[in-house]
Amino acid sequence: MWAFAATADTIRIATYAAPLSRDGPGLLLRDLMRGDDPQIGAIAAVVADVNPDVLVLTDFDYDLDGLALAAFAALFDPPYPYRFARRPNTGMPTGLDMDQNGRLGEARDAQGFGRFSGQGGLAILSRFAVDTGGVMDLSALLWRDLPGAVLPIQDGQSFFPDAVLDVHRLSTTAHWIVPIQPPGAPPFAIMVSSATPPAFDGAERRNVLRNRDELRLWELVLDGQYGPLPDRFVIAGNANLDPAAGDGDRAAMAAFLTHPLLQDPLPGQPTADWTDRGIGMLRVSYVLPSRNWQVTDAAVASWGEGGLAAGVHHLVWVDIRR
Repeated sequence: MWAFAATADTIRIATYAAPLSRDGPGLLLRDLMRGDDPQIGAIAAVVADVNPDVLVLTDFDYDLDGLALAAFAALFDPPYPYRFARRPNTGMPTGLDMDQNGRLGEARDAQGFGRFSGQGGLAILSRFAVDTGGVMDLSALLWRDLPGAVLPIQDGQSFFPDAVLDVHRLSTTAHWIVPIQPPGAPPFAIMVSSATPPAFDGAERRNVLRNRDELRLWELVLDGQYGPLPDRFVIAGNANLDPAAGDGDRAAMAAFLTHPLLQDPLPGQPTADWTDRGIGMLRVSYVLPSRNWQVTDAAVASWGEGGLAAGVHHLVWVDIRR
């Protein structure tokens, strides 16, 4: 049986954009229950090797009863006793032509890209208790209601008709502020999200702009516009934005990493490998503790023996203590 990564005063936080999503509802649970899926085995080996105390999964299919998440948590020894997930915006139907291509019912017509409700959602596994009653969920915020929102324009007018703007949520997947309670210590919050890739759009740049505003929501949270900040916190997840390369508003990510309330333990470390697509290595996943933590260690994990079977993303982890 493993020893926990955390000592009496050290906590290991990780985020992993592992490809734990499938093409239809229930298929992830099916693959987990079979017990012989090489991709799941490779992903689980990476997680087991790092052994985080709190793990944010940013591409995990949601089901109402949490059966897939429970099955994944049970792969570890000891299993993760605390789990948190809510219905994400991915795959949530709108009944509207969200991408304005003249067709309805496609994956891009959901609140966030998804072939079915819950595809590629967010999930948290934790060794410590999760205060589910204290969660702040900003996922239903409409894009147009974000202060300073920059909405797409085409041919001098709004790309989206009013009917779309009336329902279009900002969060591609979710924005959660989740209180975590370590034993014998004050609680802290983990702030999690998984943004749209700043690509796969047109001249209106709707995905580039949405990706930027998903990051801006965290900026506003840090500025106190959505209530008092927790005393200590960690921002973790997939921003889908590199501060120095790739598509999107790179300057915005670079500026965010220098926010006075945050620290960046892994500057310049790529977290995903799209070399085979001609894109190269990019940094898109982040674990960013608040300034009042002491960072004792941090790394971008290797894929281990499974190699690319675990997907193009690496797990990112940071050790912190008070």
